[in-house]
Amino acid sequence: MRIVLENIHKSYGKRVIVNRVNISVAQGEVVGLLGPNGAGKTTTFYIATGLEKPNQGKVWLDSMDITGLPMHKRARLGIGYLAQEASVFRQLSVRDNILLVLEQTNVPRWEWEIRMNNLLREFRLDKVANSKGIQLSGGERRRTELARALAAGQEGPKFLLLDEPFAGVDPIAVAEIQEIVAKLRDRNMGILITDHNVRETLAITDRAYIMREGQILASGTSEELYNNPLVRQYYLGDNFQA
Repeated sequence: MRIVLENIHKSYGKRVIVNRVNISVAQGEVVGLLGPNGAGKTTTFYIATGLEKPNQGKVWLDSMDITGLPMHKRARLGIGYLAQEASVFRQLSVRDNILLVLEQTNVPRWEWEIRMNNLLREFRLDKVANSKGIQLSGGERRRTELARALAAGQEGPKFLLLDEPFAGVDPIAVAEIQEIVAKLRDRNMGILITDHNVRETLAITDRAYIMREGQILASGTSEELYNNPLVRQYYLGDNFQA
């Protein structure tokens, strides 16, 4: 299964933000969407999630046109989303944060505790399961948000769209998130990441798109992008080292 953004165009008035952009994400791969501020990557990412709608172009889930579907309907089709802003309920425990999502799914009630415990173990949250959201570290909060995203739907999401997953977390937490993303890919989940932390993102992507001025400047593997003269000129800089 694949998410495809086809010939996407987005403008606000006369200002063109995204101009004929084409990107795709398949199950079982991690794809980065990067670029300098004002490049149009955030708008493109939001179009993938359903937060924004394009003026022209289509968003496909395989052969299904999902361009007009809002986020909650895309979630039912297996497209999960992790926002940059903290979404953990601060006065609820980790366990209750996950339970809130399970209650909205079609998962039978008798399976809730099984899935809950599996998620707590997988994301190393069992020791803080009864801690309130306000008591969590940045890394624990991010892991809780990821666990909640995977709790959605009967089988969990087929795709996960991550908005700045490395923002506001320490180096140890960055490594933990990278490890989790790799595990999700191994479970045949397709992952799209947009983040300002270039090294951390390219370290885990199978390939990435670099945007500039609303268009795709380049795409390829991390190694190909590191060695691309245009990417170095307009984004990474000549002194960038992986």
